[in-house]
Amino acid sequence: MKFYRLIDTAGSQRLAVENGDGQLYDLTSADDDIIDVEELVRVSSLSGLGIDALTGRLLEGTSAETHNLAQVIEDSRNGSGEFLLDRPFDPPEVWAAGVTYKSSEMERRRESDTPDVYSKVYAAKRPELFLKATSERCLGPFESVGIRPDSAWNVPEPELAFVTYKGEIVGYTIGNDMSSRSIEGENPLYLPQAKVYDRSCAIGPCFVTPEAIGDPHDLSVRCIVSRDGAEVFSGETSTSLMARTCEELSDWLHRHNTIPNMTAVLTGTPVVPPPDFTLAEGDIVTIEIQGIGTLENDVVVV
Repeated sequence: MKFYRLIDTAGSQRLAVENGDGQLYDLTSADDDIIDVEELVRVSSLSGLGIDALTGRLLEGTSAETHNLAQVIEDSRNGSGEFLLDRPFDPPEVWAAGVTYKSSEMERRRESDTPDVYSKVYAAKRPELFLKATSERCLGPFESVGIRPDSAWNVPEPELAFVTYKGEIVGYTIGNDMSSRSIEGENPLYLPQAKVYDRSCAIGPCFVTPEAIGDPHDLSVRCIVSRDGAEVFSGETSTSLMARTCEELSDWLHRHNTIPNMTAVLTGTPVVPPPDFTLAEGDIVTIEIQGIGTLENDVVVV
């Protein structure tokens, strides 16, 4: 199942679920206490019942309100409507993995004055893992992601993201790892400045359970950048090209490291715009991942 968090006209959060028919079933209308997917994850962990099965039981015998998903998405894009998409959950931390695709390793070698470090980490047993964003720096669907004015090459990085709870992967979403590649290329030690800044990350549009996603390492990934209504960049690939698995990355992240529940982990990018392309204010970044949906954000200078 896919879980969407909504904001109603009163500013209250609501949790809705979509099971493939294009309709959102408003779980909050069935039970006022259910407003966040973390509550379902917590009960699932305690009961041993899967999130999908638990949600199915909650919907049995109830008259949950329904909303048309396509209409909610369109209303959210326009910024007006009875219900708008919110960030699907509040990650206390967002971590990211680097150089998990050969294409990423090649691009980062090309941009860097010290390319050997990227070749070594791509082939190494230990992955590159870094803190990407705090909750305050992480946006949801149709919110504005940021580019740094002190970077000459700013790009989106479309990534599959997984969500952890008590050390286990409990769901997936889409992540946009906004990156100042010219800053990192100048010196790898500048990675925190290239990756962590205001509005540097977006996730959404929904939280998808492992049962619904199937094989996370066989999903198509597409990224489109539009400027003034025209497409100026597009790229497409597959998570099947990942050199490491989500489980492997999760295992390394949790070693000797206390990770808060509902932390999101971006798994690396397979799509990198060329050096002659950089984002501009007003651009629209659209990321599509099979089995999850579409994450759309506009770009502002921060």
